[in-house]
Amino acid sequence: MGEALLSRLLSQGLYASDEIMLGEPSRERRQVMSEQYSIQTTDSNRKVIEASRVILLAIKPQIFERVSKDFEGVSCESPPLVLSILAGVPLAKLEAAMPGWPVVRAMPNTPATVGAGMTAYAMGQRAVEDHNTLANEIFSAVGQAVKVPEGLLDAVTGLSGSGPGYVSIFIEALADGGVASGLPRSVANQLALQTVLGTAELLSKTAIHPAQLKDRVTIAGIACLEELGLRSAVIEAVRTASSRSRELGKQST
Repeated sequence: MGEALLSRLLSQGLYASDEIMLGEPSRERRQVMSEQYSIQTTDSNRKVIEASRVILLAIKPQIFERVSKDFEGVSCESPPLVLSILAGVPLAKLEAAMPGWPVVRAMPNTPATVGAGMTAYAMGQRAVEDHNTLANEIFSAVGQAVKVPEGLLDAVTGLSGSGPGYVSIFIEALADGGVASGLPRSVANQLALQTVLGTAELLSKTAIHPAQLKDRVTIAGIACLEELGLRSAVIEAVRTASSRSRELGKQST
């Protein structure tokens, strides 16, 4: 996810390669990233922290405690903005590790890797409107971004964070239905994928409500989905994933 943001920020010209520094312990990985993006790299997180205006924390949550020690004792007149995409690590824990620093906690989803993501983010206590503008600009580079209260991020995880999995299952099932009806697998896959892409594009670019679009197709198939409980299953999937995210957040506090 960090590399997805990096590549899009560079390709869209929001930042130049010489304005970006990557902290990475692996020498091989530093070399690959330096050669591919022409950015500065270092094995010292402290060096990145001291040189930055914006810091993106794109690490595994289980190593946060270790990485947070690199922030200890850093003195700067205007602390940089910290953008965290660590799953399950709340603002309170982030801000405790970086006292007085502006922090934004974000939840991007996997389509961000192709520039079609949805990111919801929550502002920390020290974050001001300029930080909001900057965070929105950065996360919009990989799709769309929306500010929400932190209390809604678990629901975001259940919907847009886990949503690509639900949609993938639907696309697969749609193609399977085509195969069961006599279509070749390759044709069924193409039809299913483009149908979902096209529908999303249509709803995004027009004022049509999903319910209106639903009413424009043959009712027999819709009636079957309703009878088999597709709508209820999706609602429960979002609620279950949201609850699981809430549980993981409690474990990390």
